[in-house]
Amino acid sequence: MKHEKVTALIAEAAPTLDRPEGKSLAQWMESRCVLRSTRKYDFDALKFQADFEPTYARGQMRYLGTGACGVTEDKTTVPAVHFTFSTMRIPPGHTGPLHLHEDTEEVFFVLQGKVKIMIETKEGEYWEAVVGPRDLMSVPPGVYRGETNIGEEDALMCVMVGSPRPEIPTYRPNDPLSQIKR
Repeated sequence: MKHEKVTALIAEAAPTLDRPEGKSLAQWMESRCVLRSTRKYDFDALKFQADFEPTYARGQMRYLGTGACGVTEDKTTVPAVHFTFSTMRIPPGHTGPLHLHEDTEEVFFVLQGKVKIMIETKEGEYWEAVVGPRDLMSVPPGVYRGETNIGEEDALMCVMVGSPRPEIPTYRPNDPLSQIKR
């Protein structure tokens, strides 16, 4: 019985796609529209990585939910119901270190630049690909993933995470980032 009550409470508190009671169609749709002009890149979302290694600095611009960076709340986004959506700005030579999402798929869609996507299994198998504008990489749960901007301009990617509240990613056991407390 406890489990059913907890599930019901979570369902009540979770964002939905239903029109809020008392809202007009215009009010509802305006609450689901996020304009680029209201966004700015958040270089603090992954600051703990950049503090460890300056080339890990990247900027996240959130639109739907908060992504999987560890940001727990952003009232300027549309609440996520099924997945999150953000853009990531990666300066030339900067890297998103290999990390793991056990609970969800992550999709990278490159808008600008040239990005090397690195994939590694827990058993140590390694694969990489270079992707550019309008290329997409879908990474399943349970596989380490990382990206490096190998171009000479800022890379810009759309990032979708297949959960409204993804778990905070983890790092390989031998990676110094796995020892950092956030």
